[in-house]
Amino acid sequence: MNERLKALRKSLNLTQKDFAEKIGIKRNTLAKYETGVISPSTAVVSLICRVFNVNEDWLRSGQGEMFLPTGDDVAEMVSNLVEESNPFYDTILDIMRSFSKLDNKSQEVICNFAEDLAKKFIEKEKKEDD
Repeated sequence: MNERLKALRKSLNLTQKDFAEKIGIKRNTLAKYETGVISPSTAVVSLICRVFNVNEDWLRSGQGEMFLPTGDDVAEMVSNLVEESNPFYDTILDIMRSFSKLDNKSQEVICNFAEDLAKKFIEKEKKEDD
């Protein structure tokens, strides 16, 4: 992870001092992370990912892209999904209509289920890659 932290910081064109300040740590702590003397805690990794829009899988294991899709990327994906030429167009609309009719608790249950399912797919892919 130390090399990926350094690569991330350099891709953002930030000094160690600037990067560290943005996540609320000391520069010398970041230097220790980058050299592998110490590893960042789970909380620090989560903070780095949130502040810099970094893919946590990439930061931890090198899998995937460095950054998560931006709002523009997500908007483009959604736009492609709801184009009438998409063979799943009607199905997607039916799902969206049904979901919007649910109460907040039911929507939350479905979102949690989908998140758990996605995590299981990711774990399965990781096992297959090993």
